[in-house]
Amino acid sequence: MIALWNVFRPVVALFLAEHRVALAAGAILAALTVFAGIALLGLSGWFITATAIAGLTSASAFAFDVFAPAAAIRFLALARTAARYGERLVTHDATLGVLAGLRERLFRNWAQPQAARILLKRPAKLLFRLVSDIDALDSLYLRVLVPAFVALAIALAVGVALALMHPLLGLTASAWLLLAGFGIPLMAARYAKAPSRRRAQALETLRSRTIDLVAGQTDLAMAGRLAAQQAAVAVADTRLRQADDALNRIETAVIAGFGMASACLLGGTLCAVAVLADAGIIGGPVAALALLIALAALEPFAGLRRGAVELGRTFLAARRIGPGLSPLPSATALLMPEGLRAVHLERVSVCYDGSSLPALEDVSLTLVRGERLALIGASGTGKSTLLALLAQEMDVAAGRAESLPATLLTQRTELFQDSLRDNLRLAEPDADDARLLDVLKVAGLADVVSALPAGLDATLGEGGFGLSGGQARRLALARLLLRDTPLWLLDEPTEGLDQETASDVLQRFEAQMRGRTIIIATHIRREAMLADRLLILERGKITRALRRGEKEFDEALAGLRPD
Repeated sequence: MIALWNVFRPVVALFLAEHRVALAAGAILAALTVFAGIALLGLSGWFITATAIAGLTSASAFAFDVFAPAAAIRFLALARTAARYGERLVTHDATLGVLAGLRERLFRNWAQPQAARILLKRPAKLLFRLVSDIDALDSLYLRVLVPAFVALAIALAVGVALALMHPLLGLTASAWLLLAGFGIPLMAARYAKAPSRRRAQALETLRSRTIDLVAGQTDLAMAGRLAAQQAAVAVADTRLRQADDALNRIETAVIAGFGMASACLLGGTLCAVAVLADAGIIGGPVAALALLIALAALEPFAGLRRGAVELGRTFLAARRIGPGLSPLPSATALLMPEGLRAVHLERVSVCYDGSSLPALEDVSLTLVRGERLALIGASGTGKSTLLALLAQEMDVAAGRAESLPATLLTQRTELFQDSLRDNLRLAEPDADDARLLDVLKVAGLADVVSALPAGLDATLGEGGFGLSGGQARRLALARLLLRDTPLWLLDEPTEGLDQETASDVLQRFEAQMRGRTIIIATHIRREAMLADRLLILERGKITRALRRGEKEFDEALAGLRPD
């Protein structure tokens, strides 16, 4: 139990922190719903029996008050309907709110330095955590916590109601409800633990292998692995089917167990009220009331059935995402520079996980606001690493780093299966169409977008399918313009564009660069010519720092790849 609580504690804590009142209100409304249903059934039985007995003689018929019980029955019927509606509305709204909060918290915590690089090793991992695992956690509240609270409340209420007829009857019934009502789900949870975990793992494997089959079918066919991948999908599907079959058998056994427990409770109550009625302690209407209460008493516990069967999956999901709910530790955060400095690095070293050699070693650099710097050097010398450091996507292993808030344009153009408008609004969600068209004009895409029938509403395919490589790059550049940060970090910004288009885009961009600090990682002459300074990197170290006007500056430019 301690291990179970330790796994669920971060999730439960977030539940209570974000929607405590709504979650409590939902549980109370659920209890009121069930209580009203049981009271309605019992009171109706009492009323029918009492009316039948009163009708045996004319004197008792005229003396019997039918209005108060009838009014109570109507009230309970309306109360049950209202409570049910309120319970569904509140519990589902609170649950969806909590799950949304979990997704946001998990995504934000994964958006820490080096986290993206870790996730690239298993790109499906975050997707499964954000979708499947968090969806599994709705069972924790809707199918475990709420039904358990309702069942406990009803067990106590039934015990009190039957104790008013006879204390031993109430105590025995309440004890049986707690023993059988919670014992059966706990046993089901124990037996379902392994198959529910196998189901979660098989489902994740099936989805992953199916995605690989669909997305990589051309490569698989060329490598002669298409049949093997299809067989792997079939194996995962078989495992999923076997796990589902095992869980269905356990759920069927739980239903049977509740049926037998309910029959035992009803039979015991029947014997008890018969003895009490024969002794004259209770009358016929009260006996009917007791029987109908006993008949419905185990109904709330049945709500635990599905939660118990899925508890293993819920436990696995909580164990997977629990650590991700706390911010990932950061070795060194970038400090804000003082005065006119935009960037200040003092003997900085950076290492990748698992690497014995530093990607950057003993790097010192100071850049004033508004200055433009080009990083040049062969591939693998640390240019992109330095930009990632300044964008706070990597930690400093040693030294001191200060930087203004920055926007990074990476070498890889990331576009999504969505409209042009929403792909741009990733950078500025509140940007209106006029602003979007302005940045598209600067990027040289305004004519392309205006020629599309849907304009900004045109939908891109996965990865920006529908645009050429050059158009996709310019769309990424347009998105950069929407980020109003004082420092721009550009990693080969015009790579993939032809000479004429690249020159046009750079000319337009130069006007937007005024007043900003620019750092460009490049091996193309046209991009380096925008800089006031050149920094030459070799094996993660700065070997030369050149300024415009120096002879070496022009020589270094001449050595770069021409337009």
